[in-house]
Amino acid sequence: MVFLSKYIVVTGGVVSSIGKGITAASIGRILRSYGVNVTAIKIDPYLNWDSGTLNPYQHGEVFVTEDGMETDLDLGHYERFLDVNLSGESNITTGKVYSSVINHERKGDYLGSCVQIIPHITNKIKDMVRKIADQSNAEVILVEVGGTVGDIESQPFLEALRQLRNEEGHDNVMFVHVTYVPYLRAAGEFKTKPTQHSTKELRSTGIIPDMIICRSELSIDQPLKNKIAHFCDVEREAVINTPDVGSIYEVPLIINKEKVGEYIINRIKIDAGEQDLTEWEHVVESLKQDAYHVSVGIIGKYVELEDAYMSIRESLKHAAANLGIKVNIEWIQAENDIDEDKLSHLDSILIPGGFGERGINGKLEAVRYSLENNVPLFGICLGMQCMVIEFARLNGFEGAHSTEFYQETPHPVIDLMEEQKKIKNIGGTMRLGSYPCKLKENTMAQEAYQQEEVSERHRHRFELNNDYRDVLKEKGLIISGTSPDDFLVEMIELADHPWFLGCQFHPEFKSRPNSAHPIFVSFLKAALKNHKQKSGN
Repeated sequence: MVFLSKYIVVTGGVVSSIGKGITAASIGRILRSYGVNVTAIKIDPYLNWDSGTLNPYQHGEVFVTEDGMETDLDLGHYERFLDVNLSGESNITTGKVYSSVINHERKGDYLGSCVQIIPHITNKIKDMVRKIADQSNAEVILVEVGGTVGDIESQPFLEALRQLRNEEGHDNVMFVHVTYVPYLRAAGEFKTKPTQHSTKELRSTGIIPDMIICRSELSIDQPLKNKIAHFCDVEREAVINTPDVGSIYEVPLIINKEKVGEYIINRIKIDAGEQDLTEWEHVVESLKQDAYHVSVGIIGKYVELEDAYMSIRESLKHAAANLGIKVNIEWIQAENDIDEDKLSHLDSILIPGGFGERGINGKLEAVRYSLENNVPLFGICLGMQCMVIEFARLNGFEGAHSTEFYQETPHPVIDLMEEQKKIKNIGGTMRLGSYPCKLKENTMAQEAYQQEEVSERHRHRFELNNDYRDVLKEKGLIISGTSPDDFLVEMIELADHPWFLGCQFHPEFKSRPNSAHPIFVSFLKAALKNHKQKSGN
């Protein structure tokens, strides 16, 4: 049986960062509520091959898929909203497209043709999109085009997607354009001209939008929607407003009230069942619970941009909703001195992953504070490594460090494995993607997971040095999780501490709003207990 996928292409105009990813994910969530099988693709027009080497200040966190691809953070939104695992191929970049085409040219696959943007680059883009459709066997493929319409980088992608609609047929490809409608407080009115110009720019590429989703700070009324429909040549019911809301998880409910799902189903002729958004409504309600407020201090070096730790932030929200509490996150710059004044009021501390020496001393100071004051501490990846380093220093290994930061350390408790040292290509030494972890009985880790073995996503080079493993265990460090062959340390904890747990992997990549990650839930339980003890409740 030949299965024909439908495509919904989401473009953006006026300004960047207006929420195309959340909009696309919300459309996917709504279609899922009709029983439709949905997957997603994020197109990033930059020349980088993947997101792995991008500065978090520019692009936010690097999201890691099950198969070990370093991708744009929007794939994290898709996984959380759609509740599916996406492949790394779902992130298409200009670098990947051009690299593939050049490789084909070098092998002579184009039989001497002059290789050009059209048809070679555009054909490759279509091939990549269709490959994901074939592999996923999804009924609907969401395709988000990064950047804004008019960017020179995105032109080949828009041309390829224009061709896709001609080739797949009008009923099988739909275009959704996300724009910004500013409110001028001095004039006391919204302005639609930016949306009109953005739509005009999109139409100049040969793409006529089927739906316009208008982002705004405040709600816009029907007459304004009618004006946009009139000037942008779309149906009135296809002009949708998404004003700012308290939580990104409310967006599917907001646009569902405007019957986005019904319009899309009719437009691309999907055979859908009865809609049921009950589970998502429960998710949104649970996120609003706030019987108790617990504080978590995140010690990082990119804290000025919360998106650098997006999955951690969302995982904490998921866990808090699971427990019926509210989590208050304090962002603490690791480069500054981390003294008692900054930490004494916190219910818990979290040290996220990262690369490079900057901010290491602050993270080590936070570990020491946790150990000396019995404050729950959660270390992720580099955070776990900092826990090991500081524990070693406090237990007789003066100068203990990671060879990532200090090659001459007398006690390299964190180091590269021997086989990794032979690899010179950056990224080649990384453990990326999903790996199994065997849990030790009667540990916090095993109690949280309630399983003997789990699978978690990794993104790191350095490991706990096995040469120090036994002696650290003698000092009281518990190895609560290892690789199935017992060679690599995956999780550590302490028995004589309220909650001191580190993991080499990134559990935040697998947390979902309807299924909070068990380690984050266990962590916030400890934070809540500490909060009650401090407040006397």
